[in-house]
Amino acid sequence: MTEPSAATKPDTEKAWPALTFAEATARLTAPGSPFAVSEIPIRGVPTRIWANAPGTLRDVFLAGRAHGDRTFLVYEDDRASFEAFSRATLALADDLIRGGVEPGDRVAIAMRNLPEWPVAFFAAILAGAVATPLNAWWTGPELDHGFTDSGARVAIVDEERWARIAERRAGYPALQRVLVARAPAGPGTESLADVIGAVPDWSGLPEGRVPDLAIDPEDAATLFYTSGTTGRSKGAVGTHRGGACGVMAHPFSAARAFLRRGEAVPVPDPSAPQRVALLSIPLFHVTGCFATLVPNLFRGGRLVMMRRWELTRALALIERERCTSAGGVPTIAFQLLDGMVAGTHDLSSLETISYGGAPAPAELVRRLRATFPRAQPATGWGMTETAGTFTHHQAEDYVHRPDSCGPPLPVCEAKVVDPEENALPPGEVGELWVKGPNVVAGYWNRPDASAEVFRGGWLRTGDLARIDSEGFVTIVDRAKDMLIRGGENIYCGEVESVLYEHPAVVDAAVVGIPHPTLGEEPGAVVAIARGQEATEEGLRAFVAERLAAFKVPVRILLHDEILPRNPNGKILKSELKRLF
Repeated sequence: MTEPSAATKPDTEKAWPALTFAEATARLTAPGSPFAVSEIPIRGVPTRIWANAPGTLRDVFLAGRAHGDRTFLVYEDDRASFEAFSRATLALADDLIRGGVEPGDRVAIAMRNLPEWPVAFFAAILAGAVATPLNAWWTGPELDHGFTDSGARVAIVDEERWARIAERRAGYPALQRVLVARAPAGPGTESLADVIGAVPDWSGLPEGRVPDLAIDPEDAATLFYTSGTTGRSKGAVGTHRGGACGVMAHPFSAARAFLRRGEAVPVPDPSAPQRVALLSIPLFHVTGCFATLVPNLFRGGRLVMMRRWELTRALALIERERCTSAGGVPTIAFQLLDGMVAGTHDLSSLETISYGGAPAPAELVRRLRATFPRAQPATGWGMTETAGTFTHHQAEDYVHRPDSCGPPLPVCEAKVVDPEENALPPGEVGELWVKGPNVVAGYWNRPDASAEVFRGGWLRTGDLARIDSEGFVTIVDRAKDMLIRGGENIYCGEVESVLYEHPAVVDAAVVGIPHPTLGEEPGAVVAIARGQEATEEGLRAFVAERLAAFKVPVRILLHDEILPRNPNGKILKSELKRLF
């Protein structure tokens, strides 16, 4: 898509763009700029990096501590300053080291959004360990794989997650310690509060010291699990640099928007009111961790944490805390629109409503602009393997390209290729390949999968996309057999495998059912064996016992014959979708 002509632009935006996209980017990334870009070899591949970004997540922690007595974490009635958070983190890091954690050990974190989550994450990082967040929505069998595959030596969990794995712990031979948040010590566990106290106690902890460990920007720092089409999750090994470079993403995109509309980029003002982000998306996702937690720690923003998204509670928190940003997935943005229209709460403090993780209809940005005149809609694209944000899209560029997920960040590169892996020209559809300092180093203990997906610094995303002449990416479809429900990836093969475990099922297919706000939901069509009986309710309950709730099909249609297939034996899912 080319720049819109003056004749096609609204009267209020006829001066836009004051600079071309390339000119604005070049100015911001020039040597000496806060967003300057340089190039270094990473794993033997020349790679662009932010010259002024923190090199490690330890550097992010140290920058965060410098914000002192400003409020950092808010959860219900608990509040913790940056200094209090830092003291709790250092106390836990010291305890982990004294307990035998060594550099490279995995420390699993399995809990919902609680103030203890970021403490556990950064304590593991400072101890030289690999922080390993596990999906808190996983069932016991799903958590089994996370613990056994990672070989986690320590687990830091909440009470609900411990209840799911307590009887399974004997199957985790590497696990030596379990610390439970907000619960007393019990058989086989220690209370996290015995190490760091309750949130109000954190400010009274000793100042602590940062462990004196050698940490390189390309050292492994995180192990986030991403679902696989075979039903076995893969651990994506993220580096310190990859996790830290996201602190530049949103500020850069905002700065470019100023230049594009012909305005000077504001100089950061330390005395300006604190930025306040409503955190409703899970921290165990890279978006919650790297696009929200890490940037706000680095830049001094307050995080208002929600254990889970609930609209009425969110509206009350935005009003009470004067949140300047909110969002997560398109579903949340739609509900915020409803909340604004209802007029039950004062949402005038919102300046940014951002979302990703699922396709967003073009009408969403227009509705947000009309309903929240002071708030900038923003979206982007990323995945676990890119440590979150890879493209970012906001302001007028988003309004004029509402179908796009935006351009790659300046340190990131993208191309589309044909089936023979030849790069395609602008506008043509192919598989999206991406490259950058935030791309993970590979998959944990999966050399074959790593060799298939990572090619000379490039990551094969499995998404089908087109890129215009200015670099704006538009996701067209997913090459992988996957659907996205409200930001949660659901791999059809995983759900189908569970359905096949039912004794009455002889054939099964999972497809996406369109949903106005969630994007899509899982639906299934199954063939029942002759002489066997099954009901939709029974099959849904069968799946619910084995998979997280968001993966359970919302509808299951019973078929009395084998599902339709093409000559190669592949189920014709396009035909099955029409049944819904």
